[in-house]
Amino acid sequence: MSDNNPSATSLVGFIRHITTLEADRNQGSTDEIVLYRGHSKASYTLTPSALRHNEIIEQEHVILRELVASHPSEFVNDRSTLEQLARAQHYSAPTRLLDVTWNPLVALYFAANNNIRERGQVIRFRIKSNLVKYYDSDTVSCLANLSHLKSEERREIEKSLQTLSKSIVKFNQVPSVDRLLQFIRAEKAYFRSEIHPDDLRSTLVVKPKQNSKRIIAQSGAFILFGLLQDLDNTPPPGISIDRIDITHSKPDIIDELDAMSINERTLFPEIERSARYIAERYSPHKFDEKTEEHLQQLLDKIRTNKNNPKASMSEVYEALRRMVEWSTAAF
Repeated sequence: MSDNNPSATSLVGFIRHITTLEADRNQGSTDEIVLYRGHSKASYTLTPSALRHNEIIEQEHVILRELVASHPSEFVNDRSTLEQLARAQHYSAPTRLLDVTWNPLVALYFAANNNIRERGQVIRFRIKSNLVKYYDSDTVSCLANLSHLKSEERREIEKSLQTLSKSIVKFNQVPSVDRLLQFIRAEKAYFRSEIHPDDLRSTLVVKPKQNSKRIIAQSGAFILFGLLQDLDNTPPPGISIDRIDITHSKPDIIDELDAMSINERTLFPEIERSARYIAERYSPHKFDEKTEEHLQQLLDKIRTNKNNPKASMSEVYEALRRMVEWSTAAF
């Protein structure tokens, strides 16, 4: 990752950068698609939630089963592991999917909406068309069903990729590969008893079914990770990455996007999110950057006066009063 990224401090400036990048792309290869993702902190990595921490990696095969077992009615219409992962992602469960969008303004919203004091970032992916698959792709099934394997089974496959990748027959005789085949055939009975080693190394863009209001509202797609887990430092062939830093004035950018109907209500069409958006919009105690700065100053003062609690008691009351006023009005 480079720190020499272009930066935007307004919606107009951001659109100018996107336009420039698109003009450069149009002069080169057209056999690619462009997707975007927004990070409210530039330090965030392009790693799906199930692969960020060792504790989650070790339990990935349990997490999806637990969720389906606890709420089977939510998954009753899902016909594949990918569809289950997409639904789990919707409810913030860790998966090997990374949310992306076709709309750069949606990515800008996520880059500017939180961590208002931090440098945000919009990541722009240029991806070769052969890496774009639909929800029913066989290769997608291979990668999605890695979620069902235990961590030691995935490690066995990774080791086999290094030693047996040139022999498809021997590779498919590895016990963990055979178990992966069983999961794939559970959703696709016609699937041929053969997995190509290179498929498990791949990272793919998946066009999901448009059966979720949120996916439709956010122009959403997914990047599905196989056994490769690092897009930041060593993106695979066929994937190029550009970054635009979002610096300062995040609340102003959010207001500008709101004027373009890019806001919490339109991107999260569930009624509870719309209700929160409406409540905050009309709240007399809007929690903006100045409010946060004031509260932070009060809390800092409390900390410095911890040896003199009487002197800081009024500040405690003031900080709590402001927090209660905002939370009551907004929610």
